[in-house]
Amino acid sequence: MSEVAEKIGSVSQSRYEQIVAELREVVEQQSRGSFTIGDRALEIEPVRPRGGIPDAEWSVRESLLRLAEDIGLTFNTVKQARWVTSRWPKEHRQPAVSFTIHRILARIEDDTERWAAILTPPEGRTRWTADDAKRRVGWTVDSPETPQEKITAIHHRAQDEEVAATVTTDFLKRPQVAAKVSTDNKVRVVEEFTRDEAVAATAATSLLRRPDVAFKAMSDDTARFQLNHAQTERGRQAREHFEDTSPIAPTVRHIDRSVEFLDLVTACHSFVAAAGRTVPGLRDRTLSEDERTIVQQNIAKCRATLDWIEQAVETGKVDMDDAIARLLKGE
Repeated sequence: MSEVAEKIGSVSQSRYEQIVAELREVVEQQSRGSFTIGDRALEIEPVRPRGGIPDAEWSVRESLLRLAEDIGLTFNTVKQARWVTSRWPKEHRQPAVSFTIHRILARIEDDTERWAAILTPPEGRTRWTADDAKRRVGWTVDSPETPQEKITAIHHRAQDEEVAATVTTDFLKRPQVAAKVSTDNKVRVVEEFTRDEAVAATAATSLLRRPDVAFKAMSDDTARFQLNHAQTERGRQAREHFEDTSPIAPTVRHIDRSVEFLDLVTACHSFVAAAGRTVPGLRDRTLSEDERTIVQQNIAKCRATLDWIEQAVETGKVDMDDAIARLLKGE
């Protein structure tokens, strides 16, 4: 094996092993020190059962705060050492296991389970690591390995809304990531991102410029109705704005009335012309009963429409009564 391959960082394999052995002794000393701090804190303020002496929490804080100040540590360091020590009686502490591992595994509620766990590293391991201990108690690990651990780590680190927004934006820029998102989730993302009306309008406009999207959207009855309604409403608002603000609006209204007159005359003329072309074709032809029924129904509609037109011309009222409305609807 080459010299480079034997190195770990800047030291050889043998030197690395010496450093590990040396530091394990240091960690063991630190663990003994932390347990000693915890033991003395417990001596000063024993852990009381829940629902014990009133105001005990205040008393404990005062005592531990004074102890921390007198030995030059933070209150939280002393408080944590006291709690961890309370979870590990002397006979169950493991000298070869760091205080950090004791602290993490202290979260196991059941005493027997906790004391057995520290003696049983994960399968394939000879010693506990901090991440292994965190996995045992369900904490987020520092170096995630499985996909679920990586997902959990991302969620944990993206709790801040600005961070989450940036991460999401970056992810969605990666085509291979977006391709793996299910259709339902893509729809949910689009709906969430388009809650703002301005964003929704811009997105909808861009999408409807794609013929295939517009075709599929118009196959939905509700979408088609909403679009038609929006077009009608937009036209009405534009007309109202024009009539309210334009100085030429009175002239245009006069022209509109002339156009309506021409449209009405054209419609009547078209009807008469169409009938003049069609009716002669019925000579020597006998319609079936069903055909006669259909023609008679349409004749009735034509008569009702003509009555409606006559009423509008004579009185200026364009409302139709319920009978005519039902007839024209085919009811």
